Amino acid sequence: MAAPIMIYGIKNCDTMKKARGWLELHGVACTFHDYRQSGIPAGLLEGWVAQVGWPALLNRAGTTFRNLPETEREGLDEARAIALMHSYPAIIKRPVLPRAGGLLIGFKPETYAAVFGSPGPA
Repeated sequence: MAAPIMIYGIKNCDTMKKARGWLELHGVACTFHDYRQSGIPAGLLEGWVAQVGWPALLNRAGTTFRNLPETEREGLDEARAIALMHSYPAIIKRPVLPRAGGLLIGFKPETYAAVFGSPGPA
């Protein structure tokens, strides 16, 4: 039996619930890391940014980001974006699911089916 995969996100996020439900329905064992409650382990976020770039991880559409002072939202660069994501983990897109071929960010049933080889219902 394969070791459970790690999925990162926020417990009460609807997209997370859909992703975790899909994984459970299709028999994919996973361990959940709530980065709002537990934070992001040292170096992990930086590794993700190195793989996909900070714009792919930063959720500018969410209320947490929109409620930040304009001075914190303007003129972002990599270092400032990483610092914001560490300070406010809810602005990290979710779910984040590390895979050997890279990161899956967000949830689309067809993408999960292609990655996990399970074409069942969404």
